[in-house]
Order: sequence, then C-alpha cells, then structure tokens
Amino acid sequence: MKKDYKLPSELRYSKEHEWVKVLDDGTALIGISDYAQDQLHELVYVELPEVGKEVSQMEAIGTVESVKAVSDIYSPISGTILEVNGELTNSPELINQDPYGKGWIAKVKPKNLEPELKELMDSEAYRKYIEKQG
Repeated sequence: MKKDYKLPSELRYSKEHEWVKVLDDGTALIGISDYAQDQLHELVYVELPEVGKEVSQMEAIGTVESVKAVSDIYSPISGTILEVNGELTNSPELINQDPYGKGWIAKVKPKNLEPELKELMDSEAYRKYIEKQG
C-alpha cells in the first residue's frame, strides 16, 4: 500500500526531493519533502548551509543525517542563502514532524527564479515521480 504523502500544490519539487516555496517578498524557502523525510526516517542531525553563500541550482548546500543514512540537501534554485533554520541544530526532528513548516531548511534570495522554477515539478508531477520510486 502506498503512503499518501503531503505535497502542497503551491510548492515546486526537485528530483532529489527538495521543495521550494516562493514567498510574497520574492525570497524563497527550501526544505526536503514529506517523502524524503519519511524515507530517511528519524533525523538526528542537520548540517545547514552558510548564510551569505552563493549557491547554484542543484548544488549540495548541507546534509541531513538519520539513524539509517546521510543525505545531501540540494538547493532547488540558485541564489544567496539569506537565513537558515537554526532550530534544526537542536531539533532535527522538526523536519520529520513538519517538513513544509517548522522544518524548513534555508531562505534564499533567488537569482534566476522563473526559468529554474520551470525545471522543477509541480505537486502532481512529483507525486507521479515518487510513485515510480517504489
């Protein structure tokens, strides 16, 4: 039986299971999807990106570590890291509990937003993509 993952329709998703949400002020939040946190199981550590760092689309910006594995976090868009979610340092489980809310990873000032968003999947395409993952 397939699990019904939460995939908010206002987000865009990468093949590496990150999401991006464009905020009203033009900045963007990024994190990992409900599917990704479920596959990793219990997160025990998050390595956050450096504030001020320039990142390219699909560049590794940090890692999430679970009892099972360590996985890279990739930035779904290019830009500058404006802020990181410092709460995750002491409470990495926030990603498991609320991957699209309290579990956000970084806030980015986008550099090439529109064309890069077109390269990402909407929630329906992402749902089909993860169903093929098994």
